[in-house]
Amino acid sequence: MTHIARLNAIRAAMADRGIDAYIIPSSDPHISEYLPERYRCIAWASGFTGSAGTLAITKDFAGLWTDSRYFVQANEQLAGTGFALVKLKAQGAAEYASWLADTLPAGSTVAFDGSLASLAVARAVEEALTPVDIRVDGHVDLLDVVWEDRPSLPAAKAYLLHEQQTGESIEDKLARVRTKLKEKYASAHIVSTLDDLAWLLNIRGSDVQCNPVVLGFLLIADRQTTLFIDANKLGESDRARLQQAGVDVQTYEDAFAAVRKLDATSILIDPKRTCFAMYDSVPPTTKIIEDINPSTRLKAVKNKVEIAHTRGAMLKDGVALTRFFKWLEEEVSHGKLTEIDIADRLQQFRAAGKDFVDISFDTIAGYLEHGALPHYKATEQSNATLAPKGLLLVDSGGQYKDGTTDVTRVVSLGNPTEREKEDYTIVLKGTIEGSLAIFPSGTRGYQIDAITRRPIWETLRNYGHGTGHGVGFFLNVHEGPHTFNPSNVDIAVEEGMITSIEPGLYREGEYGIRIENLVLSMALEANQFGAFMHFETLTLCYIATDLVEKTLLDKKHIDWLNAYNAWVYKSLAEHLTTEEAAWLEEKTRAI
Repeated sequence: MTHIARLNAIRAAMADRGIDAYIIPSSDPHISEYLPERYRCIAWASGFTGSAGTLAITKDFAGLWTDSRYFVQANEQLAGTGFALVKLKAQGAAEYASWLADTLPAGSTVAFDGSLASLAVARAVEEALTPVDIRVDGHVDLLDVVWEDRPSLPAAKAYLLHEQQTGESIEDKLARVRTKLKEKYASAHIVSTLDDLAWLLNIRGSDVQCNPVVLGFLLIADRQTTLFIDANKLGESDRARLQQAGVDVQTYEDAFAAVRKLDATSILIDPKRTCFAMYDSVPPTTKIIEDINPSTRLKAVKNKVEIAHTRGAMLKDGVALTRFFKWLEEEVSHGKLTEIDIADRLQQFRAAGKDFVDISFDTIAGYLEHGALPHYKATEQSNATLAPKGLLLVDSGGQYKDGTTDVTRVVSLGNPTEREKEDYTIVLKGTIEGSLAIFPSGTRGYQIDAITRRPIWETLRNYGHGTGHGVGFFLNVHEGPHTFNPSNVDIAVEEGMITSIEPGLYREGEYGIRIENLVLSMALEANQFGAFMHFETLTLCYIATDLVEKTLLDKKHIDWLNAYNAWVYKSLAEHLTTEEAAWLEEKTRAI
């Protein structure tokens, strides 16, 4: 079926059910950012493959609401599909709901599949539509009717990690969560998000591309813990270990029924991380306490074992990146490399190292104007051939058994212009300012975001994405609850958090620049003025200096850059061949 045929089939199903508008979120029953094939509903319906967006379909209009990261991509992918791009004014806002309220007449019906919408999204829709007398039905799955040959749920095996790798046992993690539940006067708790489940049970899998998670729900009660999972995914020894930890294993599909039969006075539910259908399954006699999943906050703070392992993963990643950039420099002059070629080759370099499991997200290899698309992924249609000139942006990461990496570098393939150097240096100043930040305990993400942006703002430049996101331990590369972005006014930076610092600058149709490292939040000193914190940079990959306009840097920026590159060389040299080490030594020479 073409995308227009699929849209027509959805509209026919809407007409059969008396539905005037149908909403399709980018999500699954676990409110995941990255989705199993079965739940890539927006891609199936419209052709848009970005990780953030919402479709709203009426009888005479079909739109994709998404943010500035995807405007160019969406325009390209939606061409000829019957869907139009609607540009969000605020990232993540339910502006489609307001549009429906303004567009549809009173008495209309708007529907969505409640297993694909978070409670927060469902409420935003209801709050916008109910006051204008529009009925909302959150229990309609039209796609299962019209999606022929819809992929089944993944069936790959799952496995448990030893606490020597994780630094904490299943029993201790569950005990810590139960302590938090008691503080909230909750006698039960449902965990839907896959990275929370993975962290709590020290379990990993491969049900979602690039994310080592397994599909499941976890119901934690006062004395009982139940994991709802495809039992065939677990080996006998892992089932025995879970039983030893007090975890009963039941069928994945039984999770909603178990919540409907729940015998508990109260249950804690995270409205942003629980689907509406699960929330709606809670018995009316059970009090619902809404709060963030305790595990979301707990896993964000890495323990000493996780931190030590992560440093090891950074070393392996740094070796792979060094070999990649050396290879790239030597091969680009032949004029045969494409964006897909270099993404594949980088994965090969990573895979050749010890403990590599997968990439942590689809590699962004953006040459020239493609670098200006923050979430670009080369396709056969867009795949650009590299030439020995212009800027190349490479944003990539690896999943290793001992950690998760995410790094962005920009290199010149030849003849950089003065404006390219100026833009690059200004972004580098932002990365350095964020990395050098010293801040009081309790600082929020929006403050780190502003510190990082300041040298960019001073030149009347800016970028349209957040400055940083949390990163998991051999888990999701995007991890909450902490972020360094303007909207994070609630979550404090805590000791032990791993976060990216990745300012950028994008000239549409020309090139993009982003320089990203991962940093570890650490205590610095306490005195009469309070406790202060700083960052330790974890990423090991040289920062190109041939694009630096030294006159735009202060001494502290130059000192940081020279010290960082010297540390990269010292850390990696003994793991490289003589030729590779000599190449890296030249790249990290002080400016």
